[in-house]
Amino acid sequence: GPRMRWRLLWLLCAVAWWGAGGKTLRGGFASAAARLEPWRPVARFQFHGDHAILCVRINNVAVAVTKEARLHLFKAQEWQKLQNGIQQHSCTEKFTKAQLTMTVNHTEQNLTVSQIPYPETWYVFYVDKFTCEENYSESEDIQFEMVLLNPDAEGNPLDHFSAGESGLHEFFFLLVLAYFLTACIYAQSLWQTIKKRGPMHTVLKVLSVALLLQAGSAFANYLHFSSYSKDGIGAPFMGSLAELCDIVSQIQMLYLLLSLCMGWTIGRMKKSYSRPLQWDSTPTSTGIAVAVVVTQSFLLIWEQFEDTNHHSYHSHHGLASGLLIGLRVCLALSLAAGLYQIITVERSTLKREFYITFAKACILWFLCHPCLATISVIFREYQREKIITIGVILCQCISMVILYRLFLSHSLYWEVSSLSSVTLPLTVSSGHKNRHHF
Repeated sequence: GPRMRWRLLWLLCAVAWWGAGGKTLRGGFASAAARLEPWRPVARFQFHGDHAILCVRINNVAVAVTKEARLHLFKAQEWQKLQNGIQQHSCTEKFTKAQLTMTVNHTEQNLTVSQIPYPETWYVFYVDKFTCEENYSESEDIQFEMVLLNPDAEGNPLDHFSAGESGLHEFFFLLVLAYFLTACIYAQSLWQTIKKRGPMHTVLKVLSVALLLQAGSAFANYLHFSSYSKDGIGAPFMGSLAELCDIVSQIQMLYLLLSLCMGWTIGRMKKSYSRPLQWDSTPTSTGIAVAVVVTQSFLLIWEQFEDTNHHSYHSHHGLASGLLIGLRVCLALSLAAGLYQIITVERSTLKREFYITFAKACILWFLCHPCLATISVIFREYQREKIITIGVILCQCISMVILYRLFLSHSLYWEVSSLSSVTLPLTVSSGHKNRHHF
């Protein structure tokens, strides 16, 4: 009901604030932390090109010199080999195998990372004379600011984006522009259609809210990346808002598609064939829809805590992300099976075409993420996140366009057919058409 929906929204708001990554890092190099977790990097970045730079500024040179402070840079693959190798290396030996080392002994220092054949992830570790020693005395932390930069189009080290993020700023600009132009062309006619309160009124309204949330997410991402391109920090609030809008949009669409399919399936089992599309709000249909929505909401929230550095929900690392992909595959298969049963016994060619098109939109919406996550494995690491993020957004936009065309183009059919008297999807009954299940 409404209360559950608002509680879920507040929970998602709280989770969206969890963690914000940036490539301008500020903090303190602490000897105690380096001793406790020497294998935990202070930064990760995907360098590319010949003139990438790591710039470090510190405010207490004397303490850094006394502690013999250093930064060790490892290629991610080389570091993993050291960690997983059969040969055991001591703490000191591991750090001597670093690809690059910088002694931190000036207020501001630059380290050039050059001759990179292809973009790859690098780890930055802080090490001092206490890191690998048993004896340790309390010492002052070294306050620092670290800026990680890749070369821009002219070859100057001014680009805050890692190789895995390059191009996303331009993509979200084009996406926002496309949303704006589409709104200018179609918004008025769509609003007039919704105001008529025809048989597809509720479906179009829910679909439009989901589309507005997707557009809001794209705009917030664009603002975040615009700020990020200038300072390497971005606008954490906008990044969090983009994730929140995306998550709520996913939940809206899941409930809409699931409700329609459940209503049709249950309606076919219980009602006469003259009214096969009735949304019959039985405890069974409502219970199944709510259970799946709550499950996806839980997994989306869990994913936010599990991986705080990814953009929106398109990451595919960790248990929560794996379960989300599994859930989407199961939903696509179950909805396809349910719609196939309806299509095989449907005699009307017009209705059959409607169901087939709807099935295509559903399968595209649910399977695009699992399919792209699987396909991305054949690409290099820095390309995977971009392929998934851009691919999922474009596929889900196409799915929404298919659904809009389907429900708008069949509006006349719905109004003149015997189905025009059926209860609307997501409503309680024919006599309470304005009461929604949200």
